[in-house]
Amino acid sequence: MNGSPVYLAGLDLRGRRVLVAGAGRVATRRLPALISAGAEIQVVAPAATPAVRGWARAGLLTWSRRRVAVADTDGCWYVLALTDAPGVNATLVAECIRARVFCVRGDDGREGTARTPATGTVGDLTVGVVGDRNPGRSRSARDIAVAAVARADGP
Repeated sequence: MNGSPVYLAGLDLRGRRVLVAGAGRVATRRLPALISAGAEIQVVAPAATPAVRGWARAGLLTWSRRRVAVADTDGCWYVLALTDAPGVNATLVAECIRARVFCVRGDDGREGTARTPATGTVGDLTVGVVGDRNPGRSRSARDIAVAAVARADGP
């Protein structure tokens, strides 16, 4: 099969529970889009970046300062397993598969049931590119697509 073996879809997460397991560098990059999407975000991690702490203080997400547990996936529509512990991420993915909840696995995207696309926005259009384990290539393709849309929209 040519291309990425995934079906690209946009998720309407407004008011829907999303678990982000981990609050480090990768979570910090993923959270702004989830916040913009209006998701009900639960971050679970013993420590967090200053940005995550700030979003929690501002009420944009809830941060539980502890290790993630399988029970944290209950009631979720979407899960991002972004801890620095591969075994924990694998356990979360397995639970999400059992519960039929899509899950991004940050340390090994092939093992998750969802992938985070490289996205860009031009006006009210969002462009997404999903690759197969080559994030630099996906970002380049996204940048080219966004630039083409911007040119097509004109000045």
